[in-house]
Order: sequence, then structure tokens, then C-alpha cells
Amino acid sequence: MAVGKGRNGIALGKVARREVLAGGAVLAGLALGGSGSVRAASSRVESLIARMTMDEKAGQLSCYSDMIRPPVGDINPLVNQRNTQQILADTRAGRIGVLMNGVGVEGALLAQTAAVEHSRLGIPLLFAADVIHGFKTVFPIPLGESASFDPTLALRTARAAAIEASSQGLHWTFAPMVDVARDQRWGRGAEGSGEDVFLGEVMAQARVRGFQGPDLTAPDSLLSTAKHFAAYGAVAAGLDYNTVDLSEETLREVHLPPFKAAFDAGCLAVMSAFNDINGVPSTANKQLLTDILRGEWNFKGVVISDYTADQELVAHGFAADDRDAARLAILAGVDISMQSGLYSRYLPGLVAQGLVPMSVVDNAVRRVLSLKEALGLFDRPFRSIDPKAQAANTATPAMRALSREAGARSIVLLKNDGDLLPLPTRGKKIALIGPFAQDVDNILGPWAFFGDKSLGVDLATGLREALADPNLLTIAKGCDVENVIPGGYDQAVAAARAADVVVLAVGESQNMSGEAQSRTEIGLPRVQQQLAELVAQAGKPTVVLLRHGRALVLEGAVKNARAILATWFLGSETGHAVADVLFGKVNPSARLPVSFPHESGQEPFVYNHRTTGRPAPQADDSQEYKARWRTTRNEALYPFGFGLGYASFALSDLSLSTTRLAWNDRLYVTAKVANTGKVDGEHVVQLYIRDRVASRTRPIRELKRFVRVALKPGEKREVRFTLDRSALMFVGDNDRWIAEPGMFDVWVANNAVDGLQGSFELLGA
Repeated sequence: MAVGKGRNGIALGKVARREVLAGGAVLAGLALGGSGSVRAASSRVESLIARMTMDEKAGQLSCYSDMIRPPVGDINPLVNQRNTQQILADTRAGRIGVLMNGVGVEGALLAQTAAVEHSRLGIPLLFAADVIHGFKTVFPIPLGESASFDPTLALRTARAAAIEASSQGLHWTFAPMVDVARDQRWGRGAEGSGEDVFLGEVMAQARVRGFQGPDLTAPDSLLSTAKHFAAYGAVAAGLDYNTVDLSEETLREVHLPPFKAAFDAGCLAVMSAFNDINGVPSTANKQLLTDILRGEWNFKGVVISDYTADQELVAHGFAADDRDAARLAILAGVDISMQSGLYSRYLPGLVAQGLVPMSVVDNAVRRVLSLKEALGLFDRPFRSIDPKAQAANTATPAMRALSREAGARSIVLLKNDGDLLPLPTRGKKIALIGPFAQDVDNILGPWAFFGDKSLGVDLATGLREALADPNLLTIAKGCDVENVIPGGYDQAVAAARAADVVVLAVGESQNMSGEAQSRTEIGLPRVQQQLAELVAQAGKPTVVLLRHGRALVLEGAVKNARAILATWFLGSETGHAVADVLFGKVNPSARLPVSFPHESGQEPFVYNHRTTGRPAPQADDSQEYKARWRTTRNEALYPFGFGLGYASFALSDLSLSTTRLAWNDRLYVTAKVANTGKVDGEHVVQLYIRDRVASRTRPIRELKRFVRVALKPGEKREVRFTLDRSALMFVGDNDRWIAEPGMFDVWVANNAVDGLQGSFELLGA
């Protein structure tokens, strides 16, 4: 971290930002540095580089779709596809370094045998895939899982996914996505951790450690990839692949920290983003991929392009042609070209003509080979290719149980007027209405291509199994996700009238979230809203189950329902997980990782926005010439960090160890939390700060710490948070991290807009 100066000219020493995140187990068997570095290249690696031809070097820097075991589903556009025989021939010739998105040990054995036994140098292949939130057994989408505010849960699901995926002959996953997403119109927010930097850092580290495990050479270790570098979540208008225009300050303060956190946790791969930043595409951005990543952060791992992102430099208008695109990408710092084939086609000629130095290519090859060595592939090239492991580690009962647990812990209770929930399991007639009532095609969520759909539990199945008398449950679809069905509305209304309670299952299909699924309006499809309005006329107590991959705008009968649950896409055990919460087997404890706005037009919206010179009035009046909309206030319907449970909690007795924090000292913030309800419950206690006056305007609040507390009825416990100067830093003059003496507000809170407030002063050095 750079040395800077505060407003008063006080020199700032090198302070490790986010010290709370530092530490954790060092991956056994690897000489990892603080920034996820691998060991200096071994004599084996140097010997190989000395003997490699230029074609072989370009091959090690090339990743292709695994057509020996063709990918399932429509994962990517069909570009530069090759058949099995071509892949095997290129592998034997040493012209491929990585194969992606193929699964199964039989095909992996065939491909790896071609590489290590029939190629000239015997360099093993790396097998990679998009394992985002589970493999055959699918867990909640990352955004939903982040609602748990439980990094231990994220570590456990990533570990389970790694065990299952590695048993199918995989070494590498293109996850976690650590992009901070502050515009809910952007579909890929489903793959990340939401709108907050600190939560994003914590979850990034947990997922890296979960995927990789304690030993990267272990058969069940899955190399992680932090993506998308960088600022992909800041695309203009929430439009996927769009341009990004933002300050260096915002880049460094909002979008880069989760990447650094991932590297600090041992992540050894990073993927360049599709977008440009201030006119420079990320895949050709030397400032990002070399100056910051390798220069400032000393990252020693590999950089892989996103799918054909190097070739897309031409469409960006940044490269003259494919050959120029290959030149720009390798010089910027992209080690591995994904699917385009540009490196294999053009690097030999570019080096021969002196347009790309051989040293640049050798350094990239050195990093790729060192990574393969760190994964243990030179010593055990058939690592993770074991039919017995494949059979033993796929969709085990323990994995199914974890999917169910993770699903329930990801559900956010947004509303529960009159304590309608939990519902009784006997004595009440329930009408399950909506397009997702019996749906099995939209439970896994986006980017779950390898998921076993036969494992999926729909809502109706989950509810029936939980009820003492399954005959008390009636089903009415009402409508499709985006289309009317003949007689559907009438059937739904009739079912509602005959029931004691309505459970309305509405929201997005899984192809409405994820990559290339940007939306201009983030409410329910009109046909579902109409269904809700008609069903509401029956006058029965209604529970809304939202299915979604982003924050949604709620209106009318949905907004006004007695109870609302945000259930995201929960994965294989969706029906069981929802039933566990609906009937009180699990007390919901999740909190929103994204703000639910009142209207789509508020996007991009975040809780930690900066104030203006004309802040909105506190009273809801008609005062003009303030930062306000004509139709709604600049606030959330449900704010970041919000969530209810079947127990109630009260915060009290805020205390600060000092109100004058010395420059190199620590501040201890304590408060008491009590379970004031009638059942056991867990509460997420959150700590926020605000820098009152700074050389650059600061957010109205920033999450800095959180802790989960489990309490029995009537039980009270003290929570304690630690803050020091590193938690008070921001990007100041010359785009360097600084801290400045001055007054700070601090809240111990239930969410981003409430809490017990105190204040302290950071003193100068």
C-alpha cells in the first residue's frame, strides 16, 4: 500500500487494509505469499521453457472448450469449436494448455493421457469449468447465499462443490465472481455478493478457501478464479458487456478490494472482464493487469481472459484485427487466451517480427507452468481422475443436506404482519399459487449448467412433505412466468377462495437473471402482478415467495401481502428449504445483501451513497430544490442488511472504549443484544461508520464489521467489534489509501438505516 499524507500533512505508514480479513490457514504444501503468489519457478519449469518451441509456448497459453467430453447446455457462443479428434491431435502436439467445461473421468483420462504420454514434453493439461454455486448438487446462487451473512456457510458450500467437481476430473473453477454490483438491472449480480465492499471481501475469501481447501495438490482441491477484473459490476445502465466510466478513486475503493481480499486468501487466478474502463478494455488494460495486479499487489498467479474477450478487442474498436488483439492482450498481461485461439495463431509470428518480446511470452508460460506445478500435476498428472471418487462424491446425502441448510439460511423474511408466519403444519388449507408452485425448471438458478435436474425439489413437493395432511395443499399455476394461460386466473382465484392461507410463488425465471439478462424494469412480469391482484381479491392471508436473482421492485398486492420471503434461486433442495422456513423448522436469519428500491428508476441504488449539498428532507413533504424524485424518496423499500425472523431482538448499551482514538491504537465497540421473542433465533449485528468531514466526500454509512449471534428467548449477550485506523481509510489525493484525523460516527445496527449511534475522534500521529 502506498504511503500518503492526510489533510494535516501527517505521513501515513504502510497499513494493511482490511486487517480483519488477513490471516487464516496458509494453503499447505505451497509457498504462498500474501498476495496469492506461487513459488519462484522451479528448475523443472525453467528446463521446460528452455526446450519449448514457440508453438508449444503458445499452446500452454491457450484454453479451449473440451470437446472430448462436450459441455452440457448453452454455456457460451459457438466460436472456434473443435471436434474430439482435433482436440486430441492438438494436445499430442503440445498446442493446448487448458480444456474447459468438460466433465467426467473417462474423457479426462483420455485427454490427459494424450498430453503426458504422447506429447513431446509431457506437460499435463489443466481441466477447468464454470462451477459457480455447486456442481451436480446445486446450492443457492452466490447473491442468495451472501444473504446468510455467514462466510462459514459459503466456505462449506464451496468446499462441497470442489469435492464433487474435482471427482469429475476438474482442477480449476472460474469462480468466485467478486464484482460489486450496485445496479440491480445488471443480471450478473446474481453471481456475486451484492452491493457492499466489505461483505464482498469476506465472502470472496470464504469461497476461495472453500474451493481450494487446505492443500492445492489434494485431489479434491479446486483452483479458484477471482472475476471479472475489473469493475464489470459498474457497466453503464446495468447493461451487460457495456462500457464503464468511473474515477480511479471509485475503482480502487469499491471495485478492486474484493479482488485483493481473494488474493490474500490464496487465489492464484484472475479473469479479465469483458468491459472497458474509461475507454480501455480490461483485457488490454496494462494498468490493471500489470501495473496494479503484478506491480502494486505482487500477484504471481495467472490471468485468463474471459471467453473470447481478447478477440473482442476488435469489436471494441481498440484493436485493428485479431493479430493486433493478440498483441495487445499479451502485452497488457493476459497469460491465457480463452477459446479464441488468437495466441496459437498469432503469437509465433508476433514474436518473430519483434512485436512481442520473447521474455513476455516466457513469463506468461512460466506462470502457467508454475501453477500446474503448484497444483501437483507434474508429479500426479492423473490427480482428480478417479472413477471411484466420482461415484462416491456425487450428490451424497451430506451434500443434499448442505444444500437444504444453505437454502434455508439464505431466505430473507422481509415482512410478517401479524406474525402470519410460521404457518402451522396441520389444520389449515393452503393454496400454493403461481408459476413456480410445481416448477422444476427454475430452481437451480443461472450458471448451474452441470446441475442434476433430477435432484431438484419443487415447492409443492417440499410443502407436501412438511404437512401433516398433504391433502390440505391445493395447487394452481395461475399463469406462466411471462404469459397468460387459458383459465389460469380463474383457477387460481377459486383455489384462493377455498383456502385458509394463500402461498403465492412469483418472481423471475432463471433465464431472467445471470449473464446477458439485463432488465430495464426489475419488477414482476405483468402477468404475475395481475395474478397477484386477482388472488388478493379473495381476501385470504397471503404469503409471497419471491424467486429472483436480484433485488426486485414490489408493488400492489405483492407489496401489501401479509408476509414476504425473498427466496432467490436456492438450488437442488429449494422445496425443502422453503418449507423449513415457511413452517418454522428453521427460523429465518438472512439479511439483504442488496437494497430493494421502491422503483426501478432509482437504480443504480446503494445504501452507502454520498450525501449531496442539498440532501433530501427527512419529512415526506413537497419541499423543492433538494435531492429527491417527484414520485418517491431516495431510500429503499427494504434496505441493505434488513431481515426479520420469528424471534425479535433488541440492541442496547452501546459503549466505546475511547472517544479519542490514537493513530496507532484500537477502538473497541460493544453493545448488548437480547432475544425478546419466544423462540430461539439468530441475529446479524452490523457495525457501520461515517467519516463526518474528509478531503473527499464520504458515504453516509459504510459496513465495517458484522457478527452472527444465536440466542434463546430472554437471553442477552454482549457483542464486541474492533476498529483501527485501517478500517477508516479511503482513497484520497493522488488515488492513494489514506486516513485523516477527525470525527467519525459509528452505529451498531440491525441494518443500514437504524441502530445505536456513537462517535469518536481519530487523533493525528
